[in-house]
Amino acid sequence: MANLGNIAMLAELDGAILVDKPVGISAHDVMKAVKTHFNLVKIGHGGTLDATASGLFILLLGDATRFSNDMMGADRSWSAELVLGRETDTGDHAGNVVSEKDAAGVTREAFDAALREWRGDVYQAPPEFSAVKIPDKQGYEIVRTAEGDALREKLVHVYKYDMQAFEPPLARLEIRAAKGVSVRALARDLGRTLGCGASVADCRRVRCGEWNVVDAIPFMSLLKLDAVDFKNRVVPRTAFPRP
Repeated sequence: MANLGNIAMLAELDGAILVDKPVGISAHDVMKAVKTHFNLVKIGHGGTLDATASGLFILLLGDATRFSNDMMGADRSWSAELVLGRETDTGDHAGNVVSEKDAAGVTREAFDAALREWRGDVYQAPPEFSAVKIPDKQGYEIVRTAEGDALREKLVHVYKYDMQAFEPPLARLEIRAAKGVSVRALARDLGRTLGCGASVADCRRVRCGEWNVVDAIPFMSLLKLDAVDFKNRVVPRTAFPRP
C-alpha cells in the first residue's frame, strides 16, 4: 500500500496508466487491485479485457475517467492465435469443446477466402458463454454472458487481417477492428466458414486508438512501484491523443 504521506499526491492524479494485463486475471480485478494498493479515490478504464486475454488495459484516474467512452469507442488491434478444428462454447481455449474436426486439409487459400468473408462490415453475434477467472481458484468458471436479445447479431467492422503464421491447426493473425468486435466470435465464425470450427488459443490487445501496449507496464511491476514512480507513469490528460 502506498505510503500514507503520499496519499494526497496520488488522490490528485488526473490521467491514464497503461497496463499490460496478464492472462488469468480479470480487468476488474486489475482495476480493484491498483485502486486499493495506491489508495486511489477515483478510477475507471478505457475498455475491458477478457480474463483469458492479455495486453493493453487503460486505467483512468481522477477526472480523466470522463474520457472512458471516447476510449471505449476507439479502434483496436489484436494479435490472436487460432486453433483450427476445435470449437468451444466460449470461443477460446478455456471453454468446453463442442465440436472437433480434422483441420489438416485447410489450405492457406481457403483460410484467406474465409478472412475475406469476415472483413469489412459484418454481422456478428457475441459468444453466449465466457470463461471467468475465479479469485483464489485454479482454472475458469464458464458462465452465460449473453442470452435472448443480447445474442442478436450486430453490425461491426473489421478493417484488416495480417497473417503472421499459418501452420494448421494453428494460425496467427493481427486483427485491426472497430469497437464491438469480439475476437472470440471471429474465431467461431471463421471456423464455421471453413467447416472445421476454430477457437482462440491466445489473444493479446496491442493497440487501442493511439495507445500501444509497448508503452504499458506489466501489472505485477506496476504494483511494485512506490508512489513517486507510480505518479511518473501517469499520462496526463494534456498528453492524451486527440480523437
